[in-house]
Amino acid sequence: MKNLRLKSARAAKDLSQQELADICGVSRQTINAIEKGDYNPTIKLCIAICHALDKTLDDLFWE
Repeated sequence: MKNLRLKSARAAKDLSQQELADICGVSRQTINAIEKGDYNPTIKLCIAICHALDKTLDDLFWE
């Protein structure tokens, strides 16, 4: 399932996939795969993404 909430939150912060990836210490391809729903990130990466985007786990990853 695509993660449109992550993509929207990233866009709202005016960050590219590469910029978010750099902040979180992963590749751009990893961020792309998460947004497309092709990759299930670790909780550690989920938390790093949430911190970078000023969101909670509920906001971005949990129903």
